[in-house]
Amino acid sequence: MPVTEAQKRATAKYERENYDKVLTRFPKGTKEKILQTGAESVNSFIISAVNEKIEREVLENE
Repeated sequence: MPVTEAQKRATAKYERENYDKVLTRFPKGTKEKILQTGAESVNSFIISAVNEKIEREVLENE
């Protein structure tokens, strides 16, 4: 079943209102290294790494 223009607009609106979008660039080969760690996806690995860093920073500043 094809996606309608209304569905595309609704999805885009939801994403704008609920997510921050960040473009990152890594040296060639980084993606493969991340996937070799057993991460489900590159995105999930990056989110996990960022969250861990934030938690460490918060603990250090308490």
